[in-house]
Amino acid sequence: MTATSTTAAELTVMISGGFALAYQEVVPAFERATGIAVTTLSGASQGTGPKTIRAQLDRGTHVDVVILSNEGLHALVEAGLIVEGSPVELATAPLAAAVRAGTRRPDIGSVEALTRTLLEARLVVMPGSTSGLFILNEVLPRLGIAGTVRSKVFPRGTESAAALAAGEADIALGPISELVNIAGIEPVGPLPDAVQLVQTFTAAITRSSRDPEAAALLTGFLGSDQTTAAIQAMGMEPVRDRAAP
Repeated sequence: MTATSTTAAELTVMISGGFALAYQEVVPAFERATGIAVTTLSGASQGTGPKTIRAQLDRGTHVDVVILSNEGLHALVEAGLIVEGSPVELATAPLAAAVRAGTRRPDIGSVEALTRTLLEARLVVMPGSTSGLFILNEVLPRLGIAGTVRSKVFPRGTESAAALAAGEADIALGPISELVNIAGIEPVGPLPDAVQLVQTFTAAITRSSRDPEAAALLTGFLGSDQTTAAIQAMGMEPVRDRAAP
C-alpha cells in the first residue's frame, strides 16, 4: 500500500460489530501510511430498525466503504448499493458463548450440553443482527427450546456484551470477535458444529463513494497481511486472496 493522489482524501466507513475490534486496531496504520483520514460509523449487518447499515444507507447517510457479514452484504448488492467487483472478504468468525468474568464456565461442548446450559441460564443475550437471527430462527428451534429459553435481543453486540458484564444475563451468544477482549466478560468457546454459523466479514465500496480510489486503497489494506495479527487476536481467521462472490 502506497500513498497516491488520494493522499488528502477523507473516507467514511460504516462497520458492523463482527469486524469492528480488529478494524479499530489497524485503521490508524492505514491513516499514517496514506494520509487518508477515516471517519467510522456503526451499523448492524442485518435486522430491523434504524441502526442497520441498509437503513442508514437508504436514509442517504454518506458512506464510502461498508464492512459487514456476507449475509448483509448480499442484500446491499441486490439493492444496487455496492460497486460491482469491489467486495473483499476479510475474516471468518464462528459463533461462540461468553460468561461474566470470574463465573463458572458452563459446558457447551455438545448439542445436549449447550441445550442444558441455555435452559439453566437466567437470561441469554445476543445481538439482533446476522448471528442473533440465526440463533433465534435456526439454533433454538433445532434444540427444541424456542419459546422456552429466556433470551433478550439487543440491537448491537456491544450492548449484549455490556448486559452480560453488568450481570443482567448469564450467557451471551454471538460471533467470537464480539466476545473477546471485552472488559467484564470471558469467552467460553465456539458453539457445536451442528448449530454453528461461521460468518465471513467483507469490505465493499458503495456506489455513492466520493473517492473510489481511496476506498479501494482501504479495502486492499484490510484484506492484506498487515491485518492478520489483529484479526487472529480477535478469534477470527483471515481470508486471503479471495474476492467476495
